[in-house]
Amino acid sequence: MSISHTRLTAAVALTGALVLGTPALAVAAPAAGSASAGSASAGTSAAAPAVARHAIPFTSATATQQADGSFTLNWTAPGARNVTVYAGTDPDDIRHRKAVAKGTGSATVTVTGLAAADRWFFELVPDRGAPLVVADRSLHLASAPNFRDAGGYRTADGQWVRMGVVYRSGDLSKLTDQDLAKLRRLGVRTVFDLRTPGEQKTAPDRIPAGATAVNANVLGAADTGAFNVTSPQAAVQAMVDAERTMVSADSARTAYHAVLNALVERNDENVLFHCTAGKDRTGWASAALLTALGVPRETVEADYLASNTYRAAEIAATLAHLPPAYQAIYKPLLDVRSEYLAAGFDEVQRKFGSFDGYLESGLGLDKRDLRDLRSQLLVG
Repeated sequence: MSISHTRLTAAVALTGALVLGTPALAVAAPAAGSASAGSASAGTSAAAPAVARHAIPFTSATATQQADGSFTLNWTAPGARNVTVYAGTDPDDIRHRKAVAKGTGSATVTVTGLAAADRWFFELVPDRGAPLVVADRSLHLASAPNFRDAGGYRTADGQWVRMGVVYRSGDLSKLTDQDLAKLRRLGVRTVFDLRTPGEQKTAPDRIPAGATAVNANVLGAADTGAFNVTSPQAAVQAMVDAERTMVSADSARTAYHAVLNALVERNDENVLFHCTAGKDRTGWASAALLTALGVPRETVEADYLASNTYRAAEIAATLAHLPPAYQAIYKPLLDVRSEYLAAGFDEVQRKFGSFDGYLESGLGLDKRDLRDLRSQLLVG
C-alpha cells in the first residue's frame, strides 16, 4: 500500500486524531483505568496556618491508586523522623481524627479500606516542618484517560504547586453524566477549549453544570491549511514546527494569556484547559504554567511526557488499525517527545530572549501578575 502524500491538517496533527483517505481510522475506546500506571502526584495543604511559616520538608511524594482501590504512598522528607498520614476528600480540610498510615522520613506505605469517593487526598504530616497533601494524579475517567491534575509539583525553591485547582485533559465530548457530576463536585467552574472551531464542531464539549466555557483557539485559522507527511522524519519535523507555532503565533499567545490570566484572577474556582488529545496544545499550556511557577525543567518535561502513559491504550488502538508502514509515520504524531517540548523552549529563547521575556512580552503577564499567580497556586 502506498504511503505517499498522506494528507493531514495542521490542527489534526497536533491532536493525534488523524484523518486519512485510506485506510480509515477507527479508534477504539481506551480501556478503563488505562492511565493508572503513571498516575502519581503531590500537592500541598492550604490548611494548618500555624505551621505554614515552616518549610515543607518533602523533596518527593506520590500517591497511586491501585486496581483493588488501595493507595500506595511514597515520600522522602529529609530531616523528618516520623510522618503521619491522614485522608480526606477536601485537600483544604483534611481532619486529623484518625491516621490511616505512619512511616519514617522516607517510606512507602499502603492505605486500604477507604470508601468510594470522587477523589482521596492524603496529608503527610511530618514531626518537623509543614505538611504536604498528595493524591493520585489521574481522575480515572474512562471517557477521558488523559484527564489529570496539572499541579502537585515541587518548585526549585522548595514550594509546591497546589493540587485540586488546575486540571488538564483531552477531548471532553465523551464525558458521562456521572463524570460531569464528579467534576462539578470537584469545583471545576471554568473550561478553556484550546481547539479549533472545526474540532469543536466535530466533538462538542460536555462541561459540568454551571461551568463557563471559554474559547481559546491556539491555532487560529491554521485548521484550514494542510501539509504532507510521507516519512517518520517528516512527521517529527511537523510536530517540532507545530510546537514552535504554539509559542510564537499571535493566536497561541492570546489563548495562553487567557488561561494564565484566569489563574491570576481566579476566585476559589477551579480551572480546566484541554485540546483533543491533551498532549500538544494542552502540554504547552501546562509547561508554560509550571515554568512560570518555578518548577524545574526536568519536572516540566516529565509532566509533558506523561501523556504517553495516560494515552498508551488509545495510541495502541489507533496504530493497530494501520499497516506497519503507516504506523511508523503516525507514531510521532500520536505521542509526545522531548524534542517537541525542547523546540518550544528554543522558540521562547529565539523570539523573546528568555522565559521571563515570553511571559511579559508574549503572554502579557507583568511582575505583579506573576506574584499573584504564584500566590494563588503555590504553598510552602
